[in-house]
Amino acid sequence: MPSMHLSQLRKWLLQSPPVEWGILQLRELLIGALRQGPVPKHVAFVMDGNRRFARSHQIETVEGHNLGFEALAKILEVCYKSGVKVVTIYAFSIENFKRSKYEVDALMAMAKLKLTQLAQHGDLLDRYRASVRVLGQRDLLKPDVLEAIDRAVALTSNNGDAILNVCFPYTSRDEIATAIRDTVIEYSQPTVSPPRPQPQRPFSETHITHSIRSRNLSTATSRLRGHSPSSTGTTSDVDAEDSTSSTPPTAVSSSTTLHPPDSPPLNPENSKPTTRIQKSTESQSKPTYPSPELITPEVLSNHMFTAGTPPLDLLIRTSGVERLSDFMLWQCHENTQIVFLNCLWPEFDLWTFLPVLVEWQWKRRKLEIEEEGVTSVGASASRRKKIK
Repeated sequence: MPSMHLSQLRKWLLQSPPVEWGILQLRELLIGALRQGPVPKHVAFVMDGNRRFARSHQIETVEGHNLGFEALAKILEVCYKSGVKVVTIYAFSIENFKRSKYEVDALMAMAKLKLTQLAQHGDLLDRYRASVRVLGQRDLLKPDVLEAIDRAVALTSNNGDAILNVCFPYTSRDEIATAIRDTVIEYSQPTVSPPRPQPQRPFSETHITHSIRSRNLSTATSRLRGHSPSSTGTTSDVDAEDSTSSTPPTAVSSSTTLHPPDSPPLNPENSKPTTRIQKSTESQSKPTYPSPELITPEVLSNHMFTAGTPPLDLLIRTSGVERLSDFMLWQCHENTQIVFLNCLWPEFDLWTFLPVLVEWQWKRRKLEIEEEGVTSVGASASRRKKIK
């Protein structure tokens, strides 16, 4: 009983106007201090733990999701105020359709309501000029949900200072497969403009074909020379046959060298040699396609749902589960910091987020110092070489 009275007294004190004003001032001071150092440009959240929070507090699952949305609104304000440009949230996985119909319908209804609230003028996103982008498979959503999504995207389309990516419904494997499929479709279309000069690659199809042809040609030439009269002093019949032949063996090898398989035949039957004009006409009539060797990781990144956004700097998952759950697998790179927190998502606030940001800033400064050291060592080495 005394502990319950103490908790009530603590809650009353925290809600009193002087204490609220002091906490607000401290909050603004801490966010201002964060802006003085490096700030992650792209932060992603796996909002996990809403159902467990609801079970532990003996409330409805839908109410746990509502509290999770309130926590998201507070964190978005912290992110945009501290200088984060892009926030990506894992709102609904494609695998979540396997849950009960009651929960899926409740999540869809809540998504419609909360997206409309977020996109209203004068609210959070409009205050920080953040636009909404919904990433995922639209074909899996109902028409009324799609209508709410399109309305939220249209209402915030003029905001250009920040971005809120809502992954709904989404999995990273589906995103990668979609990007590869779109890339294949793009590179299967004939090009209208003249083909760009392609880089020389040791394993390109043209290089491999040329190497095989050259190897076969050299093998055939060596065999012909091995059977020539000058190198094989065999019987007199062979010498007589070679002496009566009109074309020496060396002429065969030289003709093969001068006329590769792409050239017109020497003795065509019932055909005329192809002229240069005919060749140019045929080359112009044939469509040209982009080389698949031009497909790079950058090309695939440009076909991802997150195309045009900065690289992912920080990924945070709550609830203590240490896995990515098929989220942002392509966007994670060697400098992405992944943090797993033991708190549930409705409990996630500034005081939990602040140590994560401070740790990220410390690691980023350390990385910058190491890169500067490597650069200075390389510059001094190049200067010593010039002096020598």
